[in-house]
Amino acid sequence: MKILFVIDTYDTSNNGTSISAQRFAAELRNRGHEVMILTTGEPGEHRFNVPDFHMPIFQPLMDKHDFNFAKFWGDEALNIIRKAVDWSDIVHCFLPFALETTAQRYAKRIGKPCTGAFHIQPENMTSSVYLGKVTWVNELFYKQFRYNMYNNFRHVHCPSQFMANMVIDRGYTAKMHVISNGIQDDFLIAGKNYIDHGKPARRPEFEGKKVIMMVGRLSQEKRQDVIINAVQYSKYAEDIQLVFAGNGPEKEKYIEMGKNLPHEPMFVYLGKEELIDLLGQVDVYVHASDMESEAISCIEAFATGLVPVIANSEVSATPQFALDGRSLFLPGNPKDLARAWDYWLDHPNERRYMQELYYQSAKRYSLRNSVTQFEEMLQEEIEDNEKAKREE
Repeated sequence: MKILFVIDTYDTSNNGTSISAQRFAAELRNRGHEVMILTTGEPGEHRFNVPDFHMPIFQPLMDKHDFNFAKFWGDEALNIIRKAVDWSDIVHCFLPFALETTAQRYAKRIGKPCTGAFHIQPENMTSSVYLGKVTWVNELFYKQFRYNMYNNFRHVHCPSQFMANMVIDRGYTAKMHVISNGIQDDFLIAGKNYIDHGKPARRPEFEGKKVIMMVGRLSQEKRQDVIINAVQYSKYAEDIQLVFAGNGPEKEKYIEMGKNLPHEPMFVYLGKEELIDLLGQVDVYVHASDMESEAISCIEAFATGLVPVIANSEVSATPQFALDGRSLFLPGNPKDLARAWDYWLDHPNERRYMQELYYQSAKRYSLRNSVTQFEEMLQEEIEDNEKAKREE
């Protein structure tokens, strides 16, 4: 199968959608498919490159998020989009923006099968300008996405049942395929090793400390500020070392906030192998985000045998991973977060027991399983597209 992925920004490792696209592309190629990417950025292998669109006023914010929109008008961009769609057997659009909409409309015009994905919540975007909890603003985006793009698909990939329910409740009519973005085997292999043989010796910088970690973009809706503020309420405040893996627009703010802690937080930006090694040093993983369509970073953490503590937010899919209430805290509430992580720090034997259960639960989210389901969705769209042609 010749599969075209359409996504504005592909190369970054600072957002889950781009990482998912990279991993799905690699796994599909391993299975013998040809996968090309229609995107922005530097030219390279397996790519159709369109020019970047630099947004007036908002471009500095886009740069902090390591994200670029694509130019979708003009002869140069339109010719590349058409060439990419013409090359493919099927088109898959990751985002609800103009590049994807243009590719989808052209695919429909020439009778090419096309699927979509709902990875990005409107709340993720509006939070960047402090409107993430303004309901009417977010509902406008849901309505626009539905009208401009998603109701033009027969099949849409949702990374969680939570997200599928969110869009179905808002009148989205495509068939929603609930498929996890999936984790690579490396995290599960590390988890089994840590559980069977124990964690590695503590690095000098962590010796004698309680290490609490979150992985994710340093942005307002991820709520790393709640984690920093929670330290003061913990009985272990003098011993806590926070580690934040990620980058983003709130980094300088969080660095400043952390200066008042007994141990200033560590901010790191890591590749996969370094991340797995670092997770082996951690006592408790926290996912404090208010809004998530899935949160692969949380699955990766408990796949390595960590017990997570997760914000029990009504607009996040991540609470689905909690095996019981001890792994949940009130969203945005630093005192309740400290209560939750103190419980696990107080009960190391119970934590070790639950680490095994969390590791076992992570197996259902393997990337290989996810890509198999994704292939089935693509094949279903191809068959439905052929049927629609015959009925015209």
